[in-house]
Amino acid sequence: MTRFLVRRLLSAVITLFAVSVLSFLMFFALPRDPVSGMCPKNCNAERLERVRDELGLNDPLVQQYANYMKGIVTGRDLGSAQGGRCDAPCLGWSYVNNEAVTDTLVRVLPVTLSIVFPAAILWLLVGVGLGMVSALRRGTWLDKAAIGFSLTGASLQLYFVGAVLLLIFTYSLRITPVPGYTSIFENPLKWASGLVLAWVSLAFLFSAIYARLSRAQMLETLSEDFVRTARAKGLPKRTVYGRHALRAAITPVVTIAGLDVGSALGGTVITETTFGIQGLGRTAVDAVRSGDLPTIMATVLISAVFIVLANVIVDLLYAAIDPRVRLR
Repeated sequence: MTRFLVRRLLSAVITLFAVSVLSFLMFFALPRDPVSGMCPKNCNAERLERVRDELGLNDPLVQQYANYMKGIVTGRDLGSAQGGRCDAPCLGWSYVNNEAVTDTLVRVLPVTLSIVFPAAILWLLVGVGLGMVSALRRGTWLDKAAIGFSLTGASLQLYFVGAVLLLIFTYSLRITPVPGYTSIFENPLKWASGLVLAWVSLAFLFSAIYARLSRAQMLETLSEDFVRTARAKGLPKRTVYGRHALRAAITPVVTIAGLDVGSALGGTVITETTFGIQGLGRTAVDAVRSGDLPTIMATVLISAVFIVLANVIVDLLYAAIDPRVRLR
């Protein structure tokens, strides 16, 4: 198990290193000049060159990358033009927001986390539960209702579902307040009420996918020899379904769930835009529109971290569910 874990962690480190290099090179590949983006329009050539020197853009490319990575680990001095000292993890200075990129991420990351994790719990409980029950009650009205639910969820788009929920529950019935973010530590009830529509929208669409996947996997597993053997031995249905069949059927669901959660943490752009919530996704889009290169680099890197971590967690869960994976 230790060797398996070391291999996965080493692969994750290599992937993050490659992403950091590519995102850093993107800084120079884009046509927008970071110096002209942060300097007023009346800056002359001398002022532009002084700012460029403070940014370290006159240093060799390798040295600039080394300084960038050093800033993430130990912090670095950004110069007077960028607020002076930037403590670790330093991801640069936002010219548009006129603040350290780290400060921006600290402000928006809790918003995205508050959207994704509760929604993920909902879509897994509803989707997997509905799929498993549908497979065990194949051909009944419950199975047909679950299939209809899956088809409906797979056919709709998030911005449509979100808009309908807003129209009904916020503006017509006035059951829920206008969506927004409040820290859970400040007011848990207001935190939940401000994000509940975003949770329900995500959970409705994703649970439909998981219901179909879980149903298909469970039906396939129930036809396996080891399940028939367990039944032949006279084991209780709860043991056959819960201990044997469910464990085998859940493995592909774990993979998809890890990737979905990791991708969602990288930025729920449509959700945040639909409900007017400023999270990581909208921050990334705003940075692209305004040419805020340091923020673009940081959001790309943070998104990659979430996806890589999700893959590592999925691999560990795989190893726990199926010990044969550890031998690969």
